[in-house]
Order: sequence, then C-alpha cells, then structure tokens
Amino acid sequence: MTALDIAARRMALLQYAKARIQRPGPLPRRPPRVSVVVPCYNYGHYIPACVASVLTQPGVDADILIIDDASPDGSAAAVTSAAERDARVRAICHPTNRGHIATYNEGLAQVDGDYVVLLSADDLLAPGSLQRATALMAANPAVGLVYGPAADFSGTAPAPDGGSRGAASWTIWPGRDWLEDRCRTGRNALRSPEAVMRTSVLRVAGDYNPALPHAGDFEMWMRAASIADVGYVAGATQAYYRVHEANMHNVVFGRDDPKGTLVDLEQRYECFVSVFQDNASLPQAEALLRRARRTLAREALTLAIRCYEWGTADDWPVAELASFAEQVCPPAEVRSLWRALALRRRVGAARSRRHPLFLPGEQVYKAADRLNEWRWRYAGL
Repeated sequence: MTALDIAARRMALLQYAKARIQRPGPLPRRPPRVSVVVPCYNYGHYIPACVASVLTQPGVDADILIIDDASPDGSAAAVTSAAERDARVRAICHPTNRGHIATYNEGLAQVDGDYVVLLSADDLLAPGSLQRATALMAANPAVGLVYGPAADFSGTAPAPDGGSRGAASWTIWPGRDWLEDRCRTGRNALRSPEAVMRTSVLRVAGDYNPALPHAGDFEMWMRAASIADVGYVAGATQAYYRVHEANMHNVVFGRDDPKGTLVDLEQRYECFVSVFQDNASLPQAEALLRRARRTLAREALTLAIRCYEWGTADDWPVAELASFAEQVCPPAEVRSLWRALALRRRVGAARSRRHPLFLPGEQVYKAADRLNEWRWRYAGL
C-alpha cells in the first residue's frame, strides 16, 4: 500500500472518530484452528481449487467440511474424492436437496475450530488470508468478525502470489459504529468469502435465518456486529469471488431483470428489521432501524428518478419502487425525493432523458456512486 493509499484510507475514515487504525501485530504463537464450511450445489468442478486455497493457508490449522446438497450434476463424487485425499477434509452428501440455508446451518453447527469461514465452493481464499484475519482477532479479543478486500475473477484462478503480501494496517470498529454505517449506506460491505468469524460469536449470533434466503449473509454480519467489534485487514487481498453465469446472486436477482433490484431492496429491508426490531439489548436499535428505513427509501426513490433520466422508466418497476419507499419510510422524511419523482412523472419518460433541468442531478448521483466505491475500496465501508 502506497503513501497515497494510506492517506486516502485515513480520509475515508475521517468521520469514524472511534475507529482505530493499528499496525499489524505479531502472529499468534500457537497456530489457531480455523474450520471452513464449504456448501456445494453443482459446483463440483470448482472443489479442487477451493479446497487447495484452504489447505495451503500458512500459520493456521485448517479443517474443511464440504456438504453437497444433492447436486444433480454429480458433484458428490468430487466432494467425496476431496475427503478421501486429505484427512483434514470431511464430506457430507445429502440424498435429497435441503436448500442452501439449511446446508449452511448444518455445517456451521458442526465446526469446533477457534474461528470459522463459510466459503462457497466456487470461491477461493487468498494466500495468507486466514493468518492475517486470525492475527487481528488474537490481538483484539473484542473483535468477532474480520474481513478485507475481495477481488473478482472469472475463468482460471488468480496467480498463487496474488494475495500473499502482508496487511498494511488493521482497522477496528466498535460494533455499534459499524452497524450505524450499514444503516447509513443500506448496503452490505462484504462479498462473503472474505469473512472470518470467531466461533464463540457465531454461537451467540445463532443460525442463518431461513426467512432471508437471499440476504442471510448480510443479516449474519450485522448480528455479529451487534455483539462484537468488527475488524478490517487493509492492503492485502483476503479472498477471490468468482463471477460467472451460475452465481447465486445472478440467478436470484437476475442481472438483466430490473425486478431483481426490487427483490434486493426488500431483502435488505427485512435484514434490518430482523436485527433491530424488538432488540432491547442493542443500544438505540429503534433509531438505527429508522435510519435504515430512510436510507432504503432514498435508494428506491433515487433509482426510480434515475430510471426517467436513463430512459428506462417504462421498463423498470418504478411504481413498485415508489410503493416500497412509501411502505418503509414516512414520505415527509424524504419529501425532496418524492417531489423530484413527481416532477419527472409530469415531464414524462421520453422528455426526462434529455431534459436540461435533470442533467446536473444525474451527475451528482454518479459522483455519489464514485465516492461510495472509493470509500469501499479504501475503508471497507
């Protein structure tokens, strides 16, 4: 990480007075035990690379539990073969499909390592990632969740040394502050394979919620932050997220289906409700939920407005987005956006796309998107 990167990262964290930036400390004397659960459904051809990315991790004692959820493509053979080749790998093959949430919970219930990772069979851990994450938690006992940069890839796996450099720094957030930022942005800061949890925190947080099949990770990370602090490993790739047509996110949300955006908003809203509603043990839970409601309403209305400026208002579920915003947040709290949407409706979809009155607003939205991307890149938020 260059001096410019470090300066940019500190700027991205300026509003977080309670966030601590630390120099990476020494490695634990005893290699920590890390249990990795690998759910598999039709991903048997990815299993060898996934398993290798775990078993070659230095400085940790890693074990793997792979669960094939009755894949119809014969993935069970690859799963059992991986277990036969190495005693550190255990396999379970379901005779009938149980669904991914039940599979997650089954695997996580059986781990007994100090730390735990839920790693999709199509993703990879970066070299040294477990050592970096567990070193942070060993030095900071209050931290229950650690993550870091995750890089996208497709096709062949990245070069073996692609994430092998050491961490440039650690950032430690009080859990409540990290949760507040989730409410401010309305978005998950993790991809998933880069997350390492303290097993004791997982036991308190509980199982994945079967009512949230498409956003369970987001809710799990927030539940972890409600009972423990959160750490971020900066300057080193922690995991590789494989991008391909069969990604669950693409299948569920439909990359080319505008209504997938609405499903995503609804699922994130249910995550916030699940974590904050009736959670008396979490300070200011009601205020945090109200902020999340307002954030998601703003996102829905902003997207509806931009549909007019993109010329897609006739194809996208603009009315449904507006209805969602009205349901989750009192219109008075986002009055300016309702007025902006009403104006574009009067102007119409055809004229709004090139209307000079709306061009500056679209530039502001694009600048905000770039700022959010910058903050995620440098601060993991």
